[in-house]
Amino acid sequence: MILEKVHELKHLGDMVGLSVNAGRILARWGLHEKLWAVSHSASELHIHDYLGGLVQVQKLSMPRFGAFAYNGHRALLHEILFEHAKSLGIEIRMGCHAVEYWEDEANGKAGVKIQTGETFDADVIVAADGVKSLAREFVIGYRDNPKPSGYAIYRAWFEAEEHGITTDPLTDFLTIRGDQLHAWIGKDVHIIVSSSRGGKTICWLLTHKDNAAVDGDWWSPGKMEDVLDIVKDWDPRCAAVISKAPSCIDWKLLVHDPLPTWVSKSGRVVLIGDAAHPFLPSSVQGASQAIEDGLTLAITLNLAGKDDVPLGTRTWESIRYQRVRDAQLMGETTRDKWHGVNAGDSGKSFELPMPEWLMAFDAEAHAYAAYDGIAQSIVEDGYHQPSLSGEELTEQVKETP
Repeated sequence: MILEKVHELKHLGDMVGLSVNAGRILARWGLHEKLWAVSHSASELHIHDYLGGLVQVQKLSMPRFGAFAYNGHRALLHEILFEHAKSLGIEIRMGCHAVEYWEDEANGKAGVKIQTGETFDADVIVAADGVKSLAREFVIGYRDNPKPSGYAIYRAWFEAEEHGITTDPLTDFLTIRGDQLHAWIGKDVHIIVSSSRGGKTICWLLTHKDNAAVDGDWWSPGKMEDVLDIVKDWDPRCAAVISKAPSCIDWKLLVHDPLPTWVSKSGRVVLIGDAAHPFLPSSVQGASQAIEDGLTLAITLNLAGKDDVPLGTRTWESIRYQRVRDAQLMGETTRDKWHGVNAGDSGKSFELPMPEWLMAFDAEAHAYAAYDGIAQSIVEDGYHQPSLSGEELTEQVKETP
């Protein structure tokens, strides 16, 4: 059963990316055609410095490492995954806001209470409750609030023709040659602009310095004059695209120091996705790593069996922990690299990193290959076997018959 906080799916938000390491999983579930139909199909990323000079053109041809990436409006991608879950017979209850978690080690159960007072118990509770997770305090035993990353994103999504993109010579490059993907990079700022659906819709994301504390919601309506002030001395195409948006969101980027564990004391409540390991957008891996999380957890729970759920969850954590950390650090490196560019810089070093250890990884194959050794160590020694680095994980899968 899935307990979902929102009352109904709505067409909100903007772009989300699923990289090829997640794409190979989704394709095995038979979702390629549906996901590809709503994904933008730009074959190149044009990277410019802040004055408009071309830094690098990065090829994005698909498939890559034998799989496809899916980048599109998050509402459309969510809907496909939502309908797939329902088609499998999974019960999804909407409008269920978790207010309390517990576990009963003696009876081998864990549970959750929602805002109506109704309670649910199960063999395992998977808390995918986001960067401001309520379950996090229960799992680690103390309050660990997210902290500002030092950055925020202004973000917008809108129709190209309706808002003048197609008729402005500074912006029509996004529509006349199909889907486009462009980035402008400069001191402490980078902008990503994409068009999708054959150039009919526009999304822009502007990452900038922001050290404001976040006490309530981490997003609020943005002020267009503030966004335009950031790019006033930039390539005029940036202001031209940004100014076409009817509105934007100011989205604070929150982070956590790595948690000591993602698994509760008795092993029956686990944190997953952003609740365990929030990602910076510059990693282009947040959603993909959450999908790897879910797949791997399903495999380890199945292999451990219902009679040993804690072994399944602890083995899952050991398999996942270091790989996730490596991917998080890559996002920080990319952001810092882009924010240090000078006018006239160029070269492949500014491309979005797509290393083999990350993109060619088969989470399903690795979970099956790694399970026995890690589970045995946990049973025999009572500790989590140290996780392997990204490169070591890739080599382990290659060497498994």
